[in-house]
Amino acid sequence: MWHEKSWVVQYRHAGATRRLLIGNAEVLTAEQARLAAKQALAKVALGQDPQGDKATRRKADKLTLAAMVAEFLLAKQPTVRPATFKEVKRYLTGTAFKPLHTMPVDTITRREVAARLLIITRDNGPTTAARARSTFSDLYAWGMGQGLVESNPVIGTNRPKAPPSRDRVLSTGELLAIWNAAGDDDFGKVVKLLLLTGQRRSEVGGMAWAEINLERGVWTIPGDRTKNHREHTVALNLLALNVIKTVPRLVGRDLLFGARASRGFTSWAEPKQLLDARLGDAVKPWTLHDLRRSTATKMCDIGVMPHVVEAVLNHQSGHKGGVAGIYNRSSYEREVRNALAMWADHVRSIIEGGERKVVAFQQS
Repeated sequence: MWHEKSWVVQYRHAGATRRLLIGNAEVLTAEQARLAAKQALAKVALGQDPQGDKATRRKADKLTLAAMVAEFLLAKQPTVRPATFKEVKRYLTGTAFKPLHTMPVDTITRREVAARLLIITRDNGPTTAARARSTFSDLYAWGMGQGLVESNPVIGTNRPKAPPSRDRVLSTGELLAIWNAAGDDDFGKVVKLLLLTGQRRSEVGGMAWAEINLERGVWTIPGDRTKNHREHTVALNLLALNVIKTVPRLVGRDLLFGARASRGFTSWAEPKQLLDARLGDAVKPWTLHDLRRSTATKMCDIGVMPHVVEAVLNHQSGHKGGVAGIYNRSSYEREVRNALAMWADHVRSIIEGGERKVVAFQQS
């Protein structure tokens, strides 16, 4: 039987004899094999183990980026809210870093990550690129903690410059136009509740009957649905209650909005475009989050104290941030209820064109 001849170098490492395959004798000349053997022995002289390094490299090559992403997502899913997990998964398994998925995780360099971030910035904007960068860095930080990688290639890449924070506050005329054009479908009702309550769109879109006490006029958002993971009770003013009471209660369904099989109302883009088309030039470019900012700003304009507005928004800053928040545990329930009643009256006066009936009292 014919046996293929190969060049082999033999050496000792850690008290044991090791043999390293140099290559096929039919392919490599004696001079080429001798040079490769010298390079291997030079590594041995420096305390390295060339044969062990080859085995380690073969093992490392099996851990691709796609494989580490899969392990990371399995570990991440039980620890974050469904919406957050969906966003993390989208950044890691979508097109953002897809070209790197087949590469071994320890061979991905800072240059390759930086190149992907440039492409994401160009195609999707700096905000998306910044979030993708943060998510990718979290992946590698987790991998380092698990002993899967030794370094994070995101470190040292340029952070995409996010656009300045929005400061858009809708005018009274714009609020009236939006209210009148919103319609009476699920999206229209959500828009009206965003304006009347000042809460986030995900919170209103996921509103459930189990969270609402119509007799007391309160809506309690559980901590797993709020941004700061704190349960938040919202006093429902008369206008908000009127909107909610127009939503039909379906047997076996707890959610107010969205398709029956959904997790609430989540299809924002298309109905927002249709609403903008109905509005025409009556409202300059705006976002749904501008309703929350406008509600907060105009509450202050009609005399609601800033710390009460913070409580309405479920913010843990200002009067409730830092050391002050440790000792100040008040929910300002009475003040919040009064504030939202004043706000509903203000919105009613905008809609009907009449005078406000609820006024602010000087707080001592």
